[in-house]
Amino acid sequence: MSEVLIKNMKKVYDNKVTAVHDVNLHIKDKEFIVLVGPSGCGKSTTLRMVAGLEDISGGELYIDGHLMNDIAPKDRDIAMVFQNYALYPHMSVRDNMAFALKLKRTPQDQINKKVQEVAEILDITQYLDRKPKALSGGQRQRVAIGRAMVRDPKVFLMDEPLSNLDAKLRNQMRAEIIKLRKRINTTFMYVTHDQTEAMTLGDRIVIMKDGYVNQIGTPQELFDRPVNLFVAGFIGMPVMNFFADSKLLLENGKYFAQIYGVKFELSDFQQKALKANNQQPCDIVAGVRPQYITVGKGELSATVEVSELMGTEYNIHARCGEDEVVMVIPTMGLTADVSMDAKINFTTMPELIQLFDKATQKNLIWFDEESAAANAPECKRYNFK
Repeated sequence: MSEVLIKNMKKVYDNKVTAVHDVNLHIKDKEFIVLVGPSGCGKSTTLRMVAGLEDISGGELYIDGHLMNDIAPKDRDIAMVFQNYALYPHMSVRDNMAFALKLKRTPQDQINKKVQEVAEILDITQYLDRKPKALSGGQRQRVAIGRAMVRDPKVFLMDEPLSNLDAKLRNQMRAEIIKLRKRINTTFMYVTHDQTEAMTLGDRIVIMKDGYVNQIGTPQELFDRPVNLFVAGFIGMPVMNFFADSKLLLENGKYFAQIYGVKFELSDFQQKALKANNQQPCDIVAGVRPQYITVGKGELSATVEVSELMGTEYNIHARCGEDEVVMVIPTMGLTADVSMDAKINFTTMPELIQLFDKATQKNLIWFDEESAAANAPECKRYNFK
């Protein structure tokens, strides 16, 4: 078993700056967890505390049931892949991959066998006698991953391993990591600021901001049920549209979302959730995914500013009152004029509207203690800052 259990972990630096606040996370055996968030949110610091490269200021870290707070990095049975590869430039690929095994005084025949096996998995056999400077960025990253793999660690830690690669190579390496994960079948902690990487790689995603965990869940849970405005705007491409001029109304026992004066009667599920919370009418920010907008009908109106033809769909950037609205519209069956400066009507289905309290930024449907516990049972609470 290679479980990782983080209890109330925090990091406070000598200058009294708190980089990570009270993180609780249970990573199951063979699970792929992705920590994602903007620069400075504390995700890399969290990973480095698990690796032992940063001291833990508070809380507890368990790997495979053993307390690791005061255990040296070399004794934690983890392997880390860094953003800048961290290869020894004077050593060949073979020697780079074998280095950790040599330190353990592993017999040479076992080293040779292991290096050969891993090189074949990563398709770098032909580069074993080359120096790192003779390799491309993608090849160097494979070597860095191979160096970690030969150790058969309990936990793989990856700190933005693809950020130095160009877009095409990043896509290729992302696919390679997915295939690699299936072959070696161990526990992964992966840090990135790229939400596309997070959505495609992670079994579950941990979204962080300013040192706090905002939400933990599967990619689909985060896309469908963001607990606050930050998560909703961070997950999804293009990003969710937010309509600031919106209200939650209660008329004759029914809830309505009003966006720029247009009322949408909410679905039975939304009605039930709002009534259960005894939700009072309030100012809200209404959120709608670009893919959930229909053009050519509806009472909402906008002016097209940019229209990008992507082959099977248009990406339309329009202006609705004070808000920019992005719409992803299939070209098939489209009859509305979506050229620049055209006036268009649009709408969406009420059940696809996300409702965020304007004051607290919390999701009125999905943020409550019960739904939070269902998303992440190991967390006592979510912190919003």
